[in-house]
Amino acid sequence: MSDVDPWTEAVPVPPRSVADRPVATDPGGRVVPEPWAPAASPSPSPAATGAPPQPQPPTPPRAVTGGNGPAGPAGTTRTPAARKPDAKKPEGGRRWRWAVEWAVVLMVALAVALLVRAFVVQTFFIPSASMEPTLQVGDRILVDKLSYKLHAVHRGDIVVFGRPPGETASQNIQDLVKRVVGMPGETIWSTGQNVYVQGADTHGKVVEVPEPVPGTMLGPPIRRFTVPAGDYFVLGDNRSNSDDSRFWGPIPRSLIVGRVVMRIWPLSHVTFF
Repeated sequence: MSDVDPWTEAVPVPPRSVADRPVATDPGGRVVPEPWAPAASPSPSPAATGAPPQPQPPTPPRAVTGGNGPAGPAGTTRTPAARKPDAKKPEGGRRWRWAVEWAVVLMVALAVALLVRAFVVQTFFIPSASMEPTLQVGDRILVDKLSYKLHAVHRGDIVVFGRPPGETASQNIQDLVKRVVGMPGETIWSTGQNVYVQGADTHGKVVEVPEPVPGTMLGPPIRRFTVPAGDYFVLGDNRSNSDDSRFWGPIPRSLIVGRVVMRIWPLSHVTFF
């Protein structure tokens, strides 16, 4: 019998290997970790170990739940649908619309031009020398058609009028241009190279009509004549070479187209009247 007291002396027990340790299980047969097992230590960071950082994999797109789109089954996620590219409009339709727009613009412009020409202003061409030196052959003039709808014709106005019935020298010309000298109801005559008028506009006094250009020769004389009411006696500025009221009489107001307000051609001789 050993002299060692087992209750008073500790006897060292050799350590058991992991294989010899008993495994604890729960009633379901699953392994329960031992309470004394050491916790796993975190792995050292690359900065601590000196190793280069490893590239991280890209984060996958997150799924969209709910949203404004149609709801899917409960517990499911729905990814946004890809937008369809806008369908290109056919070239034929675009060209047709462009053609229609330009046709409308041209029609409106033409209508405006016709209205302006008929009621507002119109251009005329000077074909003869009867208004020289004021207007030369080939000049283009602008005629205001509205002025005589707003006020009366005045002495000294340069007017464009339709060819009167008695005028035979200009068969191929439909419109003439002259200067107004005698007013309705006035008496007009000439003495030498001077032209005189007397009437309501002169308050009964005899008034000499000034020459449009000093030194202009009168040419054929004006016999004493009373202008009928509503008519106008006209002369060309080139009095010695003009076919005017001395030959075919005064013109009625209804034949007057308008008043010459401007010479627009040639550009070097643009003039306002």
